Amino acid sequence: MAGLATFIDVIIPIAIPNLLTYRVPRELEALVGIGHRVIVPLGKNKLQTAIVVKVHTEPPAKYEAKYVEALLDDVAVVSNQQIKFWMWMADYYMCTAGEVAASALLSSLKLASETKLVLREGYRDLDTNELTDREFLVIEALEVKGELEIKDVNEITGIKTVHPLIKRLMEKGFITTLEELKEKYTPKTADFLILSDKAKDEHWLEQVINDLERRAPKQLDLLFAYFREDPDRLGVNKVKLQKMAGVDASVARKLEEKDILRIETRVIDRMPVFDGEMELSKSLSEDQSRALEETKAHFETQEVVLLHGVTGSGKTEVYIKLIEEAVAQGRQVLYLLPEIALTTQLISRLRVHFGDKIGVYHSKFNSNERLETWRRAMIPGGYDVIIGARSSLFLPFRDLGLIIVDEEHESSFKQYDPAPRYNGRDAAIVLGKLYNAKVLLGSATPSIESFYNATNGRYGLVTLTRRHGNMVMPEIQCADVRKETKRKTMRSHFTSFLVEQIEQTLKNEKQIILFQNRRGYAPLWQCRTCGWVPQCTRCDVSLTYHKRDHHLSCHYCGYTQQPPGKCEACGSYDLKSVGFGTEKIEEDLTAMFPKARIARMDLDTTRSKHAYHEILTAFDQGDIDILVGTQMVTKGLDFEHVALVGVLNADQMLHFPDFRSFERAFQLMTQVAGRAGRKHERGNVIIQTYQPDHFVILKVMEHDYHGMYEQELRERRKYHYPPFMRLIKLNCRHKDETYLKEGVGVLASMLREKFGDRVIGPETPYVARINNYYHRNILLKIEREASTIKFKEILRSVLDAFHGDADRRTIRIQPDVDPM
Repeated sequence: MAGLATFIDVIIPIAIPNLLTYRVPRELEALVGIGHRVIVPLGKNKLQTAIVVKVHTEPPAKYEAKYVEALLDDVAVVSNQQIKFWMWMADYYMCTAGEVAASALLSSLKLASETKLVLREGYRDLDTNELTDREFLVIEALEVKGELEIKDVNEITGIKTVHPLIKRLMEKGFITTLEELKEKYTPKTADFLILSDKAKDEHWLEQVINDLERRAPKQLDLLFAYFREDPDRLGVNKVKLQKMAGVDASVARKLEEKDILRIETRVIDRMPVFDGEMELSKSLSEDQSRALEETKAHFETQEVVLLHGVTGSGKTEVYIKLIEEAVAQGRQVLYLLPEIALTTQLISRLRVHFGDKIGVYHSKFNSNERLETWRRAMIPGGYDVIIGARSSLFLPFRDLGLIIVDEEHESSFKQYDPAPRYNGRDAAIVLGKLYNAKVLLGSATPSIESFYNATNGRYGLVTLTRRHGNMVMPEIQCADVRKETKRKTMRSHFTSFLVEQIEQTLKNEKQIILFQNRRGYAPLWQCRTCGWVPQCTRCDVSLTYHKRDHHLSCHYCGYTQQPPGKCEACGSYDLKSVGFGTEKIEEDLTAMFPKARIARMDLDTTRSKHAYHEILTAFDQGDIDILVGTQMVTKGLDFEHVALVGVLNADQMLHFPDFRSFERAFQLMTQVAGRAGRKHERGNVIIQTYQPDHFVILKVMEHDYHGMYEQELRERRKYHYPPFMRLIKLNCRHKDETYLKEGVGVLASMLREKFGDRVIGPETPYVARINNYYHRNILLKIEREASTIKFKEILRSVLDAFHGDADRRTIRIQPDVDPM
C-alpha cells in the first residue's frame, strides 16, 4: 500500500487572506520542511515564492491542491519563532500573513517571476517564408541567445509595442513562453593574491627575487608586501595590498603572468571589517551601577523593564554592560533604535567593545547587504549583536536573549503603511516571549502607556534621575515671539534673544542645534493680494516650496510643479513664500552668520546611503558650527560641544489635532533640549513660542516629566483614551467622495449595532484626500479588561458582511490597531 500523500501549508508574500495548501512531489517529501522556500503555481501562469509553515497529510477540502514546482533551499531560511511571530502579528494587527511575510522577507529571498520567450520544439520543421522581417529577426536572436525577455524584443525589432508580434509568432507555432525564476541575490566578490604552487619552491623563488630586484622593483615591492601581510599563505585582498605597496593593478598582473602569485576570486562580506583597537567597557558611576543591578533584579521575576533616565544620564553604558553579559552567556542581543541616524553614531561606540560581532540592519542598506546580515544572524559564530530599526525584528535570530528598545516612546517605531501596521516596541515584547528573551525599554520621556505599565507593576521600573558626571540639566528659557513681534525686534524667524545667544555661543567656539519640525523652504507659496495658495492636484494640502530645486512639492504623494509666477485666482503677480522650514532657516542663518559653518539634517539631505554618517561625523569632529534639523536631531544623539539648542516653533507641535499632541510636544522639546551641555558646561535651551505660559512649555522648562504624566493621565481617564482603553482605527478610502461618505455611514451603523457607543465617527481626517483617495476614519474604543480576541472576531465578521455587498467592495478599509 502506497504511503499517504504529503501536503504543505504555505505563506505566499502577497495579501492573500488564507494560507494555501499544495501537494509535495514524492521526490521532495523527505527534503521539504517548515521554514523552507518553495516555488508554487498561483493562478494560471504565475509562479511564486512561498514559505512552508506546516507539513501534513490532509488534502484541502474546498479545492484540489496543485503540486509544488521546486524546493529552493536545503535548510530553512525562516525559523519556527519567526513563523509564530508572523502569525501573531497578522492576527493582532488585523492583516494577512502574506502581508507580514512581504514586509519581513527581503526582496532577495522573494524570487521574481518573469516572462521569457523560447523557441518551441520542432520549430525548424515550420515554413519560415511566412514570417515577416521583424518576426524573422526574433527567431534568429532566439537561435543565438536561447531565450529573450520582452525588452529584448523591443530592442531587436525597434518597435515599442511588441505583444501583437509575439502573439503572431506563438500562433504560428514558432515560440512559447517559459516562466523562469531568477535569484536576485548576487554575492560580493573580491580578488585575493596568493602564492602560486611553483613559488613554494624556495630555490626557484630566491632566483625570482634576485631577478625582480634588478629588473622590476615595483613587482618586488608588491611581493614583499605580500610576504609581510600573509605569513600563513592564506591570501590577501588584492586592492588592499596594492595600496599598501603603492602600485597599480598592472604590477599584480605581471606577477601572475610570471606564475609567482595567482589571483583568486572569493565571496566576501559587504559589511566593513573592524580593524580598530578593542576596548573594555567603561566603569559605571554609582547611579549607573545601581540601575544595572536593579534591572537585573527585575529580570529575575519580570520579562520587561523600563529604564527611565534623564537625558545624559548614561543609559547607553548600562545597555553595554547588559549586552556584554548576554553575549558572554552565548546569547544574541537586538538593539532597536527609532532612527537610522542613531545607528550611525551608536555603531562606532559599540564596535570598540564587540568588534565584528555587531551587525547593522536598516533600509539604507541594499538588499544584498541586508541578506548577508540576515544569514549571519542565524548561523553559529555569526553576529552576536544586531543594531537596527524596527524591521530588524524580522531577522532569524539563532538564540535571542536580550532586546533593548532605546527611545521607546518614539512614534517612528510605528509602521504606518503598508500593512502590517505594527508598533516596533510592542512587537519586540512579544518577540522576547517567543525567544525567552528579556526586554529593556529605555527613554528620558517614556510613553504614557509604558510608564503606566511600569508604575502598576506590569513592567519593572528603574530610574536615573541625574546626569552622568553630575552635569546639571540644561537651563531652558522661553523667547516670547508675540512680544518681540509687537516690538519689531524679530530677525526673520528668530527672536533677538535667540540671535544673541547664537552669537555668544559662536564666540565661545561651541556648537548649536536648531530644531524646526518642518522641512523644505516654506510651507506656503501665497498670493499677497487675494491669499490664493497652490494646492496639490491629488491631495488636500498646500504645496511646500523647496528653494534649492525651485519647485513646489507635496509631502504626501510626491507631486511637484514649478512655482507659479501669476496668481490663478486674481491674476496678481505678487506671490511669495510664507512660513519657514529647515531650508529657510539654513539660508537665514547663512546671511546672519556668514562665518559660521552651517549644515542641515532632514529627509531632503539624508536620502543617500552615507548621508547620516557624513553629517554626524562632521558635526562630531567640530566641522559644523550650527546643525539645523527636523525630528532627526532630537533622538538620542550625543555630542560633546553642543552648548545651545533652539526650538524655533513650539506652537506648531502643541496644536496638532491628536490626543497625544501634548505628550509628543513635551517629548520632542525635552529630547532636543537634552542634546545641550552633556559633557562639560551647563547647556542652554531657548524655546520660541507665542504661549510661554502653556502647561506643556512650563513642564518642559521644569524638567517635570511626572507633572506632565499625571496631568495627561487625568485627561486620558476622563475621555477614555490609552492607557485606559485600546484603540482600533478604521481608515476607509475611495476615489468618489459621496460614495465613500454613504458607504462609511452604513459601516458605522453596522458597527454600532455590535459595539454601541464604543464607536466614534465617521470623521474626516486632518488631510481628507491623499493621492486622489478620499479618507474617512472610524475609531473603536475597547476596554482594557475586554477580550481583544473576541472584539476582533466580531469586527472581522462586520467587515466581511460589509464587503459582502458587491456595491461596497471598492471601499478600501485598513484597520490600524493601537494607532499612534
